[in-house]
Amino acid sequence: MIQDNPALITAIRDRFAHVDSCPFQGERIFFENAGGALTLKSVVETSAFYAAIPDNPGRINPAGQGTQEKISTAKEDLAIFMNAASGQFFAGESGTELLFRMIRTACVSAPKGARVIGSSIEHPATRSAARRWAEIAGLEYVNVAHSNETGLVTAEDYAALMTPDVAVATILHASPVTGMGMDVAAISKAIRAVAPDCLIIVDGIQHAAHGQLDLAAYDVDGYAVSPYKVFSRHGYGIAWISDRLSALPHDMLIGAPATGWEFGTRDTGSYATLSDVVGYFEWLGGEVSSETSRRGRIEAAGRAIHAYETHLTNTAINGTGNLPGLRDMAHVTILAGADNPAREGLVSIVVDGIASEEAVAVLNAQGIRTHTRKADHYSGNVLDPLGLPDCIRISFCHYNTEAEIARMLAAVKELAPSA
Repeated sequence: MIQDNPALITAIRDRFAHVDSCPFQGERIFFENAGGALTLKSVVETSAFYAAIPDNPGRINPAGQGTQEKISTAKEDLAIFMNAASGQFFAGESGTELLFRMIRTACVSAPKGARVIGSSIEHPATRSAARRWAEIAGLEYVNVAHSNETGLVTAEDYAALMTPDVAVATILHASPVTGMGMDVAAISKAIRAVAPDCLIIVDGIQHAAHGQLDLAAYDVDGYAVSPYKVFSRHGYGIAWISDRLSALPHDMLIGAPATGWEFGTRDTGSYATLSDVVGYFEWLGGEVSSETSRRGRIEAAGRAIHAYETHLTNTAINGTGNLPGLRDMAHVTILAGADNPAREGLVSIVVDGIASEEAVAVLNAQGIRTHTRKADHYSGNVLDPLGLPDCIRISFCHYNTEAEIARMLAAVKELAPSA
């Protein structure tokens, strides 16, 4: 277990840039991982190297061929990382843009009068795209309500509203507000039990950094991630699509290959950094297991990350040493319950007597980076039903430590209103 190996924790932290300090602020603890994970030092180096290459990938010269080979290698690495035996990977402007593109293609290809199903827990990236393109394509949108108590939507929730004419479905893998992970494989199975040909598209942006990606087990047609949330950098998104979705009519250049989904010259550096990310998971898997295959080490890393992040969130909720946990602080309320096994490295709270934005500012002044989620177009779907104008999101990753959580607990304890 990672928590039982201080040397491994040190080695993990040493691989990330700005792990304990910010160039704009100085020393700080980073609990804003759901907004964007720390960046691997190797990603920074790789990005700098490829940013200086002037040649277009694929051109008939050594640099053009070398960069194209790097892109091809990165796609092969992604297939192992996400366990994809078929389909294709491609880059776009962002994870949100790619979700819009996949959902648009699925909706305009659906029969008139068909249905699109999604859930109220979803990030607006999928909810907005599905509602917009359902209306344009003459489809009916079906909303699956999530549980306010657990912050989840389940396979049973989807099954209750499924009909054979559902042609497109969207699923959120993990919520950036509640931190809860959905059972994508079970939801997909429930959808296909009623509508086997449904095109299923998943927002995996929040889940990816927590490991355990397995496209072969999900039986879906599209999956999007944002690399800046999985130890790479800003500026692009990555999507995987099934062979069936690849072949549908979609935006493309006239005369281009029928299954091509990328536009323009690709940034070799963005792809190359994904190989750095996959390599990191392989390294970690080798440290926590005796696995020898690449996929085996990646799976071992995912299990170790999940176990350690569960340990960190439990420490935050239940306390450590003589510090009470968030659940034991009378002025703190935990969203989606203190005892929720679906939690993925994130605890959202509200503090009595102080606006979340003010509390976040107080914590930040002490070098503890958290984030305010407001009942706006990003988080209103979760906060409005709870009657909350905002909340404080505290999000962890496997490079965080118990000592950092102790400092956060001490600071939150002091937010208690004066008697």
